[in-house]
Amino acid sequence: MYTVTIFELCDMINKEFFKGGDYDMKTWKLVSGILSIVLFAFVAFQSCAVGIGNTMTDNGEVGGSAGIIVAILLLTGGIISIATKNSTGKGGNIALIVIFAIGAFLGFALAGGYSDLKIWAGWCLINVIMAVLSIAKKHKN
Repeated sequence: MYTVTIFELCDMINKEFFKGGDYDMKTWKLVSGILSIVLFAFVAFQSCAVGIGNTMTDNGEVGGSAGIIVAILLLTGGIISIATKNSTGKGGNIALIVIFAIGAFLGFALAGGYSDLKIWAGWCLINVIMAVLSIAKKHKN
């Protein structure tokens, strides 16, 4: 049986998708940070509308409130992503993993009838994966 460590898996993905590591993670951090900040506004307004709908129908769902928390985590992660794009340490990536993982978990777990929240949770999960790849790439170098 063949076992693979997380660093070996990330290295394989890095070589396959980024052509041997020539891809610069600074660009990804900048783009994901800007997109996360823009999505913050959209998710926040959408979640407010869902929260009002949940309150008016008295259905007991918490998707709107969870959406506000995910939106705040998107904003926080976006700011950290932009602020740490030039860093050489692992701290910024670890912070991104924690923040976006919490956002993904809350989004998937508490979406209820607010199905768009699963899309935003998926964006958080993509950011978690890319932060892990960034750590693996730095570990390799």
